[in-house]
Amino acid sequence: MRKIFLALAMALGCGPVLADGFQPVQDKGAFLSLVEGRELRLGASRIALKVLPDGTIQGRALGWDITGTWSWNSGFFCREMDWSGYPIPPNCQLVEQRGTEMRFTSDKGSGQSAAFKLR
Repeated sequence: MRKIFLALAMALGCGPVLADGFQPVQDKGAFLSLVEGRELRLGASRIALKVLPDGTIQGRALGWDITGTWSWNSGFFCREMDWSGYPIPPNCQLVEQRGTEMRFTSDKGSGQSAAFKLR
């Protein structure tokens, strides 16, 4: 359960290609072009999120609603969320992309990571 919560807390441009094939997403326009009209899904778990252009986040995890807001700040995805009444603290995250995967790494790239599939 802790792993799922951490993934939710993540939750959740082009640059140099990293050794694992992920490329940093460096600006808001590039980020929006990847997520607009799509859903982010975490593995086989029941976590699905939509990051909307109006600055809101909508989704469900383990049968409960997720809501939140987001902004793009100095190259980072900054979000604040609520999981069915349980606040998920604000965090700015490094975003990277590889094919149909997007990886979000908390604490501006120095924390925990979660890789979502774009659907």
